[in-house]
Amino acid sequence: MVDYKDPKSTIAAVQVPSEGEAGKTGSWRSFKPVFNPEKCILIKSEKARCHICWMFCPEVAITKSRPPTINLDYCKGCGICSTECPHGAITMKKE
Repeated sequence: MVDYKDPKSTIAAVQVPSEGEAGKTGSWRSFKPVFNPEKCILIKSEKARCHICWMFCPEVAITKSRPPTINLDYCKGCGICSTECPHGAITMKKE
């Protein structure tokens, strides 16, 4: 039995999404993300830790690398990365 008041006895469920979990969704999109490396804080600063675009991408189409890359085979064009990027490094362009 789990005692929810005792932090040692609680059970946590963690889901880790993976690229392509929903298949190749690139053909769904009307807009595609365009990455501007000159605005990306990961490239501009050696010590910066951002990866917000990667964190919010529901399709895991953005790599957690320096610089981040976008796999257009799996990007469905939702624009969440563009909306969440605090530096405006990703914009959406009509296909």
